[in-house]
Amino acid sequence: MRIDLNADLGESWQRWRSGEDVELLDVVTSANVCCGAYAGDAELMRVTCEAAVERGVAIGAQVGYPDRAGFGRAPWNVPADELAAELLGQVLLLDEIARAAGGRVAYVKPHGALYNTIVHDEVHARAVVAAIQQLVAPVPLLGLPGAVSLDLAAARGIPVVHEGFADRAYTSDGRLVARSEAGAVLDDPQAVAAQAVRLLGEVASICVHSDSPGALQLARAVRSALEGAGAEVASAP
Repeated sequence: MRIDLNADLGESWQRWRSGEDVELLDVVTSANVCCGAYAGDAELMRVTCEAAVERGVAIGAQVGYPDRAGFGRAPWNVPADELAAELLGQVLLLDEIARAAGGRVAYVKPHGALYNTIVHDEVHARAVVAAIQQLVAPVPLLGLPGAVSLDLAAARGIPVVHEGFADRAYTSDGRLVARSEAGAVLDDPQAVAAQAVRLLGEVASICVHSDSPGALQLARAVRSALEGAGAEVASAP
């Protein structure tokens, strides 16, 4: 069984300079690189892409609401066409940087509030799909199983990748528990690794957040557990 292991990267110069992001790139198979809208900047995108290419890690465009004050985790009320244009610009910028580093954007993964909104909101889901459709070569969309965005993408011939979260709690209907609720973020390596193994067969990519407490330890525990369960850990797209 093949499974992708992804992490959100390029969000913080602090994590880059501490070496945390670099060490995560030695564990994961896909890097969701922040496109500068809610965090990061072009230079951080560049060094992250260069490090990913050097390690053979797939580069994904982590697009989001342009909300640096709220780290893209607050809803953003904007018309669909304006959102589509914003997201397209984010992907194109990262792709230009990635290609200069010898790579390319291999997939799109929305971030934070946008990710959760397009699970059920058709207007913003259509905006995400519209942005991908405007690329010269549309790339896969990562998302939560059952999300409206994935249904719309698949209907338009865009490949979709079902994603699960090792370090997030789930509701009974398969959605993510809001970060504002207690226990929403899991930080015990054994529990996180066990959840990752449970997700095998249900999703094609598993995420460990780089800003979770002890993210590097969690990612290593997850990869070890997945390989111990007989999975081949490799990029999905």
